[in-house]
Amino acid sequence: MPTHDTGRKDSTLALRAVLGCIGCLGLLALGGCGANGIHLGGPASLKAQLSPTKGSTASGLMTFRQQGKEVLIQGSFDGLTPGAHGLHIHEGSDCGGVNARNAGGHLNPAGVRHGSPASPAHHLGDLPMLTAGKDGQARFQARMDGLTLDKGPKGISGRTVIVTARPDDFTTQPDGNSGPAVACGVIQP
Repeated sequence: MPTHDTGRKDSTLALRAVLGCIGCLGLLALGGCGANGIHLGGPASLKAQLSPTKGSTASGLMTFRQQGKEVLIQGSFDGLTPGAHGLHIHEGSDCGGVNARNAGGHLNPAGVRHGSPASPAHHLGDLPMLTAGKDGQARFQARMDGLTLDKGPKGISGRTVIVTARPDDFTTQPDGNSGPAVACGVIQP
């Protein structure tokens, strides 16, 4: 009758289990496995379809992708008046109301003053300026630090993104004197 060394087999299985756990912990520490598009603890990307507010023709599509500590934000827009427009992530989850008022104020979990995203102190939802060409079209790309794709205090999932009629002066409180919303969309998976 053959004999088996079950002690050796059990220790090999135990070692494999330990190594597997170490690998899982490594993935958790890195926030997922970016090479395979797997992100533990939140979605890999979000999007927002922006629709015109009453009296506007502006619309757009934005995407949000977590890349390490930054969120890559990209967008394409049309129907804008030529020139600069404010672009902000708002705390609310509803584009309803006159000029998308239900969207609330700019995302600002730290309670700081409105300002340029290039300065150290600004609302988390303050984004760089959006500039439309003579044809009313615009493309946007920015990497923003501090945002996350979840529903936490710094998270943008379920929040709104708004394009305004005028440029943001990055000084006037609380909204940069950028005028009414011309397009709004809810950020979602």
